[in-house]
Amino acid sequence: MPKGHTSPSESLPAVTATTLARPAAAEAKGSINLRIEANTRQLIDDAAAVLGKTRTEFMIDSARSLAIDVLLDQRLFVLDPERHDAFIDALDNPPAPGPKLRALLRRVPTWAR
Repeated sequence: MPKGHTSPSESLPAVTATTLARPAAAEAKGSINLRIEANTRQLIDDAAAVLGKTRTEFMIDSARSLAIDVLLDQRLFVLDPERHDAFIDALDNPPAPGPKLRALLRRVPTWAR
């Protein structure tokens, strides 16, 4: 290359591992403080010890696992083919609104009064 000229790659700033390793704001760690009975704390400590984990590791793993289960229970369900077809049919062909639903939809919400 002619003297004084740089290639495009030479003009870009170098990316370092520290730049890439910085956690995003959403990944920053926080704390949760809990007040629990002594016997519950001991139960947690005993269970953590059996698994070779600290209390914190055990509680985070347990809470994360239960949180995933709760959220999946709200979003994911499995049906056999016959029940799936019935479910789709019910979604595609809802019943006509009855008198109670019509009355509910005519009401003015409390927050709009």
